[in-house]
Amino acid sequence: MKKPELLAPVGSFPALISAINAGADAVYLGLKEFNMRNSARNFSISELKRIRGICKKQDIKVYLTLNTIIYDNEIKKLEKIIKQIKSKNLTDAIICWDLSVIQLCKKYKIPFHISTQASISNSKSAEFYKKLGAQRIILARELNLKQIKNISKIIPIEIFIHGAMCVSVSGRCFTSQFLFNKSANRGQCMHPCRREYTVTDEEGNNLKVKNNYIFSAKDLCSLPFIEKLKKSGISSFKIEGRNRSPEYVDIVVRVYRKAIDKKLTKEQITYELNELKKVYNKGFSSGFLIKTPTSDDFSNKEHSSSTQNKQFIGKIEHHFSKKQVAAIKILTGELNLGDEILIIGNKTGVRKHIIERMEINKKSVKKAKKPQYVGIKIPGVKENDEVYKIIKRN
Repeated sequence: MKKPELLAPVGSFPALISAINAGADAVYLGLKEFNMRNSARNFSISELKRIRGICKKQDIKVYLTLNTIIYDNEIKKLEKIIKQIKSKNLTDAIICWDLSVIQLCKKYKIPFHISTQASISNSKSAEFYKKLGAQRIILARELNLKQIKNISKIIPIEIFIHGAMCVSVSGRCFTSQFLFNKSANRGQCMHPCRREYTVTDEEGNNLKVKNNYIFSAKDLCSLPFIEKLKKSGISSFKIEGRNRSPEYVDIVVRVYRKAIDKKLTKEQITYELNELKKVYNKGFSSGFLIKTPTSDDFSNKEHSSSTQNKQFIGKIEHHFSKKQVAAIKILTGELNLGDEILIIGNKTGVRKHIIERMEINKKSVKKAKKPQYVGIKIPGVKENDEVYKIIKRN
């Protein structure tokens, strides 16, 4: 059985390098317009050309998201972008669902995948998009494994295996639009579902609820049943998170890379789940893949439940490649022997390091603080990389 593609989210160059280093087979990303993550940094056409070059060297595919609702006054701009993408060969496929984008992809002979925004949840819909020319469909999130397996016999399919779950499941949410005039379907979601709510009737009576985060779903996590997914005929395993940090991409891709490449033991799954908990999450759920969600699949926190945070410390001012020593200027806080630090950079991606020795003016020290320069031996980092200290949460 062919291994499924591991598809990673990319919202910045550090996230891109992190995804590559962690073992992704493909990445998906957005331009500054027409994608469902408008608040992510996203990329320009010129940056996309650079990304394409980096990924080609590593034999990694690049998928571009153009998956928002499109209006009449945007068609010309959209076509101009697609013509540039075609002429410069900037993507392996475009992820879309609006028929205007599909028509332009067909016109310029660019492969296209149908976004989860299309809410494809049955074999007839799958057959329709296959006849339309789609190479792949990203299924609606409301499906279970049996339904997924049946549809996978028709056309190559992609499903989300990890990451945030919208309360509207496969998109089409209008809450942000109604409250803030920021449309989720245009990539501008303000995430009002993550807030705490009190339910009040027309007479002013408050409804007592067990969990006031009644619209905030836990994150999808398929690691505990990944073997079932591997046997379901799925072509691509997709990780959600183009707004997430480079360390999120690094950890999540590494965990699922291991799980795809070999069958993990129960002990290994427990260990890797703890790794996943280190980065942004709102608790974990199996979504619709195994059973219909219940009240237990809703989060009880507005913000992250991650077991670790990162604290900005400073930047690498110089890196002496022969000695593999980084000269770090501390801009805030302090470093101590034994601290675990995170180095993040456009070319470095993410690199973790535990401080076993550091020097100031060639003298060994146990502590360094603002505004000192400290030397630490760290291989594979670059000048201007940012330095963070990992803080464990209770």
